[in-house]
Amino acid sequence: MQPFAFDLTNEDIKREKNKARELRKTQWWKRRCAKGICFYCQKKVFSKELTMDHVVPVSRGGKSTKGNVVCSCKECNNIKKQMLPVEWALYLDSKKNSSFDK
Repeated sequence: MQPFAFDLTNEDIKREKNKARELRKTQWWKRRCAKGICFYCQKKVFSKELTMDHVVPVSRGGKSTKGNVVCSCKECNNIKKQMLPVEWALYLDSKKNSSFDK
């Protein structure tokens, strides 16, 4: 389990999840998803298959704002989980380096 950067209450997390639900209803979010491209792997997927991912996870102090959410395929979102951007970059580097070893 990832360490938590902030001492968040259940109320803090609930508030950010509610903000995310509201953001998903906006035209801004629908236009982002309509492109059908995962922010992380850049693969083209059906827009309905994209999920909202917090670049800085809510559990680590991130907010549900336009600057902190991206469209992500389910596979990338499930792998990234609660990683911070620097941790995600390290994960991708380790994956890239391990593929050269084979």
